[in-house]
Amino acid sequence: MATLIDQDFFARLNALNDKFASSVPSTMARLHDARMRFDVAAPDNGLVGELHQILHTIAGSAATFGFRVLGQQARQLEQRLRVLMAFDAVAPQDWENWMAGLDEYVAWAEMNPKADQYP
Repeated sequence: MATLIDQDFFARLNALNDKFASSVPSTMARLHDARMRFDVAAPDNGLVGELHQILHTIAGSAATFGFRVLGQQARQLEQRLRVLMAFDAVAPQDWENWMAGLDEYVAWAEMNPKADQYP
């Protein structure tokens, strides 16, 4: 017996895709705002956690909505951040290096978050 297809499934999926796409600019703005508040000499654990949470959310959901590379790059930043979070002390230069990657990611995502290649 053939499985019936929910007639509204694709309409709901498209609506979710549109909702995700429309949220990308504000998500990038949140990342940028957190980055601007970040002090590499004295990182705030709450701010580190906020950055981690935002990146984790992007990494976990972007591909579902057709933003595969956006999600992959978020996952890489998230994994690098987890490494930094594992240490009791991190040199300011190491935070600067990570922030440079975040800056590049946000700038790229602001231009074309659905691009299929990352520089």
